[in-house]
This record gives sequence, C-alpha cells and structure tokens, in this order.
Amino acid sequence: EVQLQASGGGSVQAGGSLRLSCAASGFPTDDYAIGWFRQAPGKRREAVSCISVNDGEGNIYYTNAVKGRFTVSSDNAKNRVYLQLNNLKPDDTAVYYCAAISGHVPPAGIVCASPRSFDSWGQGTLVTVSS
Repeated sequence: EVQLQASGGGSVQAGGSLRLSCAASGFPTDDYAIGWFRQAPGKRREAVSCISVNDGEGNIYYTNAVKGRFTVSSDNAKNRVYLQLNNLKPDDTAVYYCAAISGHVPPAGIVCASPRSFDSWGQGTLVTVSS
C-alpha cells in the first residue's frame, strides 16, 4: 500500500519561498507518478506539477501558472519528492496535496490532467501567501 505524507507548508509574504516535501513509501514497482495538486478556498482542485517515472526515465509537467517559479525534484534515497515554491503570490494560497500512481504511467502532462487516476493521496499542507 502506497503511503504519502506531505509537509512543509506555512505562511509567507508575497515573493517568498517554501519547500514542500512528500514522503512516499510502499511502491510495488519502480514505475510511478507523483503529482502535486492544490485547492484554494471555494475553488476546484487543480494540478500544479507531476513527475512520471518509467524504466528509470522521468518527465515533468508544470501547470502554466507556476512555470518558472515552482520546481519539482526527487530524492530516491530518501523516498521523497519535493516541490520548491519560489516567488510566491497570494493566488498560490491553497492546501497542497501530493498523490501517487504506482505502475507504468503515462507522461506527466497526461497524468496531471487526470487527477482521478491517482489512487493514493496524502494529507494536505497549507500554504498561505500574504500580500
């Protein structure tokens, strides 16, 4: 059973930075996808970034709203995926979730467009950006 735990949220002023961490365990194979999603108050959940790994090869997708500001990375030794949030804006305020799919996965852009395909979700971590 895949288990995920997100952490690293907090309160920052606009222009500040945070690093979110997703601790992942229990993957049955080396092929997987990890997605970062967010949900702001009163808004629908939206994809932020996804990473897909098949046969050791990975690809990454970012939604347009965060391109150039957010960076996803992984530390396989620590079983963690990170989301570095730079130049934060008040519109980035949301609860951020990490989610996972285990097994052979489509490219990151496709999995990000299909949040229902993620079968494991961690608890959210709140990011609050003040102006």
